[in-house]
Amino acid sequence: MRVGVRRCSTPWCTLSGMRIVVALGGNALLRRGDRPDAEPQRRNVLRAADALAPLAQHHEVIVTHGNGPQVGVLAMESATDPMLSQPFPLDPLGAETQGLIGYWLVQGLHNALPGREVVAVLTQCVVDPADPAFSRPTKFVGPSYDEPAARALAAERDWSVAADGAVWRRVVPSPEPREIVEAPSIRRLVEAGVLVVCAGGGGVPVVRGPEGVLAGVEAVIDKDLTAALLAETLAAEALLLLTDVAAVETAFGSSDSRPIRSAKPSELRTHGFPAGSMGPKVEAACRFAERTGGVAAIGALTDAVAVLEGTAGTRVVA
Repeated sequence: MRVGVRRCSTPWCTLSGMRIVVALGGNALLRRGDRPDAEPQRRNVLRAADALAPLAQHHEVIVTHGNGPQVGVLAMESATDPMLSQPFPLDPLGAETQGLIGYWLVQGLHNALPGREVVAVLTQCVVDPADPAFSRPTKFVGPSYDEPAARALAAERDWSVAADGAVWRRVVPSPEPREIVEAPSIRRLVEAGVLVVCAGGGGVPVVRGPEGVLAGVEAVIDKDLTAALLAETLAAEALLLLTDVAAVETAFGSSDSRPIRSAKPSELRTHGFPAGSMGPKVEAACRFAERTGGVAAIGALTDAVAVLEGTAGTRVVA
């Protein structure tokens, strides 16, 4: 079942009931400088639901979300809990964040869209156990520290840490997503008119054994790359990567920075965006545009409708 028709100013947005995958950045859900308490996170998630509601009124929307700040907090709590003989691995912690953020998003979307059926699907994502990312951790998780504190924690807890702009954070392996295990179920729900929240945090990372047996692994998959794979798998017409910045910028953070309004994948890749921040969003947008011929866009969560319409953010077309 497709939802109603909405007209907008761009040719690719004049279709009836577009199927759109929307990826919410973890930093849009826990804003920079916020304490990782439940209440500010809940408020931010409800704001995200309100921003997405206008899209979901007129299009088939599948929502995924980041979890870097949240999974990092859970990992830190687990590492310091005196009741545990050893900390929880990252894969069950990722599943916990899917439940936490999924619960808030489903509730917020349910309240913003009375009568609309909304569900969250706990989602696993298959990765390759030989992925070189396991020996080169790059994915930022958890809170920020100054350099001495980060290095002390790294020595104490056997972490890898790296600079994230002016602060330091823990980094963990981020292997490539290969297959979304629950994709057939998600497709059936979408086709039945259900608004689905899924693949949170890039999906719980698992490997598939020779007889098809799944087992979790210590990693965090980049949610933008999983969102691109999800959009391709579900034959979506658009992929929106929404975060806390208005657009992709050249020389981000410097006096020479300039927003990029529209670009081809080959053009965007020449800028060499950092792997720990804008790089995965740009790569996800490029992959989706190249593989499907659809449109990807990167922009601010608060500008969600305008990003889809092409009047805000950065649009990527092959």
